[in-house]
Amino acid sequence: MKVFLIHKIKIITLVSLILFSLQQCYSQEDNFWSRVRIGGNIGIGFTDDTFNGILAPSAIYDFNNHFSMGFGLNFGYTDSRNFTATNYGASLITLYNPLPALQLSAEFEQMGVSRNFEIEGGDISDNYWYPALFIGAGYRIGFVSVGLRYDVLYDDNKSIYASAYAPFVRVFF
Repeated sequence: MKVFLIHKIKIITLVSLILFSLQQCYSQEDNFWSRVRIGGNIGIGFTDDTFNGILAPSAIYDFNNHFSMGFGLNFGYTDSRNFTATNYGASLITLYNPLPALQLSAEFEQMGVSRNFEIEGGDISDNYWYPALFIGAGYRIGFVSVGLRYDVLYDDNKSIYASAYAPFVRVFF
């Protein structure tokens, strides 16, 4: 019984020390989480016979005022009269700001793609992984960047994008 009580006191002391140290860590102004910014992309598009939707949350860590790096998750869905596609994956992004208003970026994206084409002779299904490597530049105001990126690995037959060039609006809070 006495050993059990000593064991409980040790556990309570250890938990208290851990909680106290975490409180001290988070009470400081410049800690890990104060340098993390959350953002991403939400998009939706409609035409007469097409629906497009994308959800892509991301997070970056600001190493200093010029250099940031992070990751993102991606999910997209397209439904058209004779075509449906679902894509999902992850990305790794690096941002460099040589000037406060100029943002250069490199982003590697790996996407799983599932496509289905309805044609007169039957359906054609295609499932594959597609890599993309975007190099971009944008104009930055506060936490918003607007610019253009280019996929150096672009494949016209496999890409989920219509062109190797893609405009972007990037927001990180």
